[in-house]
Amino acid sequence: MVKKHLNNSIYYKEITDRISKLSADSQGKWGKMDVCQMLTHCDLVLQVALQKIELPSINIIFKTIGIVTKVEMYVFNNGIPRNMPTFQKLIVNFECDFDESKANLLKTLGKFREACTNKKLPDSHRLFGNMAEKDWTFLEYKHLDHHLKQFNV
Repeated sequence: MVKKHLNNSIYYKEITDRISKLSADSQGKWGKMDVCQMLTHCDLVLQVALQKIELPSINIIFKTIGIVTKVEMYVFNNGIPRNMPTFQKLIVNFECDFDESKANLLKTLGKFREACTNKKLPDSHRLFGNMAEKDWTFLEYKHLDHHLKQFNV
């Protein structure tokens, strides 16, 4: 099974094309977020990799679960489970502008790609522990794929 990474131009284009297919009327199949909130949430998650948002420290039990989850997702190429909890800073439960949120996500995605090219991604994540470029690009692909499937694209 192919492991898709955002530093591969084919999979990067796949994700940007899928984001472009979303409209303000796109309906989710699960979860509490509307499409605009989902776009904003995905933007915030990418900003963690760009070191624009710092996540709080977590206890060793959650960190261990995060590290095991990262390894399991990579080994088995699994997706992210539905309705999985997230950091409070990444929860979007407010109204937002669809066009602005979509444009911001695509812009941040471009900055993420640039950070990959320039080897500027951090070497750790609060939940997933040590992170190499392949971890960031794989997990960010999986996260975006999860939410785009949520909205049928």
